[in-house]
Amino acid sequence: MPDSKQIEIIQAGPLATVQDLGRTGFRHQGVSRAGALDSLSLRIANRLVGNPEDAAGLELLFGNTRIRFLKEIWFAMAGCECFATLNGNWTKRARAGDELIISMPRNGLCAYVALDGGIDVPALMGSRSTDVQGGFGGWDGRKLQTGDLLPIGKKNPKQLKNRGVLLPVLNQQIRVLAGPEVEQFSAQTQNAFFSHGWKVTADSNRMGFRLEGDVLTRTEKADLLSHGVFPGVIQVPPNGQPIILAAEAQATGGYPRIASVIESDLWRLGQLRPGTFVHFKRVTREEAAAAKAHQQRYLDRIALALTEGN
Repeated sequence: MPDSKQIEIIQAGPLATVQDLGRTGFRHQGVSRAGALDSLSLRIANRLVGNPEDAAGLELLFGNTRIRFLKEIWFAMAGCECFATLNGNWTKRARAGDELIISMPRNGLCAYVALDGGIDVPALMGSRSTDVQGGFGGWDGRKLQTGDLLPIGKKNPKQLKNRGVLLPVLNQQIRVLAGPEVEQFSAQTQNAFFSHGWKVTADSNRMGFRLEGDVLTRTEKADLLSHGVFPGVIQVPPNGQPIILAAEAQATGGYPRIASVIESDLWRLGQLRPGTFVHFKRVTREEAAAAKAHQQRYLDRIALALTEGN
C-alpha cells in the first residue's frame, strides 16, 4: 500500500486543527457538533479541489502556519484574508517539497486549506472533526503540532486547474432571531442589544465568543431550568455580557437566550477576531429562510461554474 502521508506540519499556528462540517445527532448524549467555525469557507475550499463538501481540511486560527507537501497535490484556501505563499508565488498546485506559508490574517480569524482527497483521519461518530475541548476526533484528538504527518485520501479522478471564486463580503453585522427569553429583558435592554456594538474579547474560543459592551440586565429574577442549546445561541450570563455559542458549545445551558444567529450567518462566527466589534440585526423567520435560500443559490452557482470549467 502506498504511503498516504502527504503533508507535514513544519510550523503549527496558535490553533490548527483537522475539521469537517462536524458531527450531528449526538447532542442528546452531550456530544458537541465541533467542526469548522466557518463552515461556508470550508465547503467552498472543498468544492475548489473537487472534494465532497464535508471532506476534512485544515482550520487555522490566526494563521502563522507552515506546511510542507511530501507529494504533488492540489489544494485550495478560503476564509479570512491572509497572505499565503508557495515557494514565493501563489498557486493551487503543489509539487513534492513545496512549502505553503500562511501568515497572520489582516482581518478575520479562520483560514481553511482543503486538499485533493481530504485529510484521511479516522471518522468518529460520523465525523473527522477535532473536538478540542473533548480531546477526541481529528488528529489524535488535539490541535496540530510541528512534525505531524497527515494522510490524504483518494484523489479526485477529474483533471483540476487553477481557479477561484468570489467569497462573501465579510462585515461585522450578524442577523439573529429573537430568543425564547428575550421578553425577560426590558425594551431598553433589548434596544441596547440590537442597536449597540459588541466587542469580541480575547477570552473566546471554539466553545463560544464572549462579548463586551452594555450590561444586559434581566428583569425576571427566577432561575431558569436547564435547556438545550446549540451553536449560534446567544446567552446572557449573570454579568450581563453576552456569549455566542460556537462549534464546540455544550449541549445544555441555564442562562437566558436573548437571540440566536440564523443558519446562513453562522459562518461569520468563524471570522470574529478578538478586538473587533459585532452588531446584531433582528430578522423574522421568513427573512432567515430567504437568507438560507440565497446562500444555497450562491453555492449552487459555484458548483455550476466549476462543473462548466472542467
